[in-house]
Amino acid sequence: MEYNSAKIEDFRDIWVFCEQRRGKLMETDFELVSEGRKLADERHSQLVGVLLGYNVKDLANEIGGYGADKVYVIEDPALKDYSSETYADALCQIVMDKKPEVLLIGASTIGRDLAPRCAARLHTGLTADCTHLDIDMNKYLDFLKEASSIDLSTRKFKMEDTNLKMTRPAFGGHMMATITCPRFRPCMSTVRPGVMKKGEFDETKAKNVLVEDYSVTLKDPLVKVVEIVTEEKKGVDLTGAEIVVAVGAGISKDVEKGMALAQELADVLGNGVVAGSRPAVEAGWLDHELQIGQTGKTVRPKIYVALGISGAIQHKAGMQDSETVIAVNTNPSAPIFEAATYGIAGDLFEVVPKMIASIKAAKAAK
Repeated sequence: MEYNSAKIEDFRDIWVFCEQRRGKLMETDFELVSEGRKLADERHSQLVGVLLGYNVKDLANEIGGYGADKVYVIEDPALKDYSSETYADALCQIVMDKKPEVLLIGASTIGRDLAPRCAARLHTGLTADCTHLDIDMNKYLDFLKEASSIDLSTRKFKMEDTNLKMTRPAFGGHMMATITCPRFRPCMSTVRPGVMKKGEFDETKAKNVLVEDYSVTLKDPLVKVVEIVTEEKKGVDLTGAEIVVAVGAGISKDVEKGMALAQELADVLGNGVVAGSRPAVEAGWLDHELQIGQTGKTVRPKIYVALGISGAIQHKAGMQDSETVIAVNTNPSAPIFEAATYGIAGDLFEVVPKMIASIKAAKAAK
């Protein structure tokens, strides 16, 4: 069947590109497959994973364990290491043949490179850095009620709309935009790591997933990977951290002391990670990789401590799913208290040393 991206009736099923590096699946794959399962159920269609690489077929069952009905495996020596040209060629071949309705790709360094190349070749749209996805209109309206200030009673919506509704930050994170692709397929989206909740692994589903080999014909690439050099980089896994202590503009009167207190609190709580709000990052106190919010990372720790953070909606979007939120702010009306499990209205430079002392005393008493 000839490929025509405008002939949308030919397209079906929800697909997830499952990224692997050196024979290991990425955490984002499991998040996307879990989210894709919800979308497939809304659309009453199959959820399909696509795995590219070489000698990676044994990873397919793990993808099934998170909800995939089927996994296509494309193996070729040329796909052993990521190459923009070969991966885009392989992925586009199977998409043009099988015609998925939706294609989700993680917004990793590889995904951000691969997705736009494929979208251009497939003659379809791409929404980058999504933080929310819906197909069912009723569920989308429920999302709007919770996440927006729109008066829904004044708006008309096409309830029969089954396009993928892709929500992402816009205008530097000051607004959220929902984008659809009604005229072309597949609907393509890159999804920011950490924003979708990973489901529970199901051993039965892992055993029962249908794994199918798919052959592609790859051209000799114009650019060849000669060598891969891995740079050792000291860093922290912010999105996977169980304890996060975040600082905001409230430490500005003594940044050095504020950062030291945050680090000490993170340490006594148990190997926590120090991060920050957008103002803290823009002020140069922290690296951008440690920014939490719509234009930064999304975290779901067991304990989230917000020190001197006012709690703008852009920041809360990145931490609101934390299990326990402890907020310290001098302004008792700060929006961060709306998301807090425990709130302390006070100067962090006075409050945090007392918190540290109390935690140390509690540990010593055990």
